[in-house]
Amino acid sequence: MSHHKVNMEGIMLFEQPFARVPYENYRKVFRTSQKNIEKELGTVQNAAKDLASKGSPEADVEATTKAIDGMIARVEGLKRKLSDMQETAGKPTLEVMRERLEHLGALEGIEATNTHEFREWSDVRLDRWLVDWSLRNGKEKSARKIASEKGIEKLVDIELFSDIRRIEDALNRKSCTEALAWCSENKAALRKLKNTLEFDLRLQEYIELARARKTVEAMAYSKKHLLPWLDTHRRQIIQAPALLCYPPTTACSPYKRLYDPARWTTLVQSFRLAIYHLSTLPTEPLMHLAMYAGLASLKLPTCYDEKHRNVNCPICNVDLGALAKEVPYSHHVNSTIVCRVTGKIMDANNMPLAMPHGQVYSKEVYKEQASHNDGYVFDPNNPGDKARFADLRKVFIS
Repeated sequence: MSHHKVNMEGIMLFEQPFARVPYENYRKVFRTSQKNIEKELGTVQNAAKDLASKGSPEADVEATTKAIDGMIARVEGLKRKLSDMQETAGKPTLEVMRERLEHLGALEGIEATNTHEFREWSDVRLDRWLVDWSLRNGKEKSARKIASEKGIEKLVDIELFSDIRRIEDALNRKSCTEALAWCSENKAALRKLKNTLEFDLRLQEYIELARARKTVEAMAYSKKHLLPWLDTHRRQIIQAPALLCYPPTTACSPYKRLYDPARWTTLVQSFRLAIYHLSTLPTEPLMHLAMYAGLASLKLPTCYDEKHRNVNCPICNVDLGALAKEVPYSHHVNSTIVCRVTGKIMDANNMPLAMPHGQVYSKEVYKEQASHNDGYVFDPNNPGDKARFADLRKVFIS
């Protein structure tokens, strides 16, 4: 039973982004609500102080009534705004969070990996990973279809990746507008991470003005959007004005690099890394990470030796073996010996036995041979080497 016990710790390592994404989304809703409350109630408090400082409100009843009505209208407007935000963003995010936690919580009631319940749970996880892979590779229609057919819309992040694709498409069209809007929404988080994406986008817009030879507009843009970054990007900001003296066809290396269209590709990559970091998503598809972990746990040098390939070993398969070349070899504290012929584990019930010349196979193989050859056995890889079954030696690993 212990062999089939669910490895909760290992599973949860892969599920951290699954639970964190809706949590981070709800934090954004909370911060937006908090900003609205502080803004509106701050205005109401100031109006109340002004009203109290006038001394006797009875002197101008009409003005006092108007001020109070204004404060009431602001509070009612704030209530409507918060209610709408809760219905459109807060409540759906809470439902997603609840469903995902229930999905993870279902594991607590599953005792073994060979049960029907665990297989069902694993199938849902595989569907989620397929959707994740599809979204990361620009196959949004396929992702939506899988999610809809399997009923896992709340267990996948289609909307998040849809926003990522929209902003990346804009950058590929050489437009920074959408990415800058995203930076504005996440300014505090980016600043906390010391991320320079916003500056890189501003610098690119400046470069495009210089490319179009719009000198006056470029100088004004630099003063408004680049100079505030002087403390952290002094060298680049000092270099920027000189760009106006060089045409886009320049051969001067520092400015040629600034005019290089490949900078747009770098911006796409920088944006993707930033939003993955903020959303606590891994940079690789979850399916890839799971495959890397699985392949690394099984990979052995003998997997690439044609004479010792195991029919039940995934790494011994030519295609999967090619994928496994990128991962390290497995490290096991306790070795597990597998028979090269049957692919079964050799243990106390199926002991490894050695022929006189040293070749080792499982007891099951030799018993099958002996039953058909009057008590004689042979080396499956060299049938000419024969011996009596009674002459085989037990092998013990120390």
